[in-house]
Amino acid sequence: MNELWLVRHGKTRWSADGRHTSTTDVPLLPEGEEVAVALRERLAGEHFALVLTSPRLRARRTAELTGYPDAEVDDDLAEWAYGDYEGITTDEIRETDPGWTIWTHPTPGGETAEQVSARLDRVIERVHAVEGATLAFGHGHSLRALAARWLGLEVVSGRHLQLDTATISVLAYERESPVLRHWNS
Repeated sequence: MNELWLVRHGKTRWSADGRHTSTTDVPLLPEGEEVAVALRERLAGEHFALVLTSPRLRARRTAELTGYPDAEVDDDLAEWAYGDYEGITTDEIRETDPGWTIWTHPTPGGETAEQVSARLDRVIERVHAVEGATLAFGHGHSLRALAARWLGLEVVSGRHLQLDTATISVLAYERESPVLRHWNS
């Protein structure tokens, strides 16, 4: 059965500040680059039939620094589009929309959970179409949602999966059942 290895990009100024970052291309911080380079050793010795990356600079740079400069850009791996909430924090959003979370409330001008689910399902279809493991570089909310979809759950179940920057997670199968083999390591 196929495996899907996930790498969340290294730290950026906006991720450090808790700012919602989807379409804005912000660079990695120097420490984000250092941690991405350190991931290279952890991925050494693994063979991937397919290597994908979000189109965003922070994900592409993480792929490059971990030793995968030729990762194929897949628009379906982009972060959940935050629309009007781009660049602001959850606390700021909650000043006008109390209790807001990406998982439970709409994002004006952004994507719905259904739209995110549809594109992440296409990523899973790509993974299942290759022989061997796939490595994918992406973002916090979209990778959490991708893991939920891998497990056959609704996108909103991703809220239960904390995912730090510059971490490796592995989605796999135990017999016919999709599983989280490693998470946030």
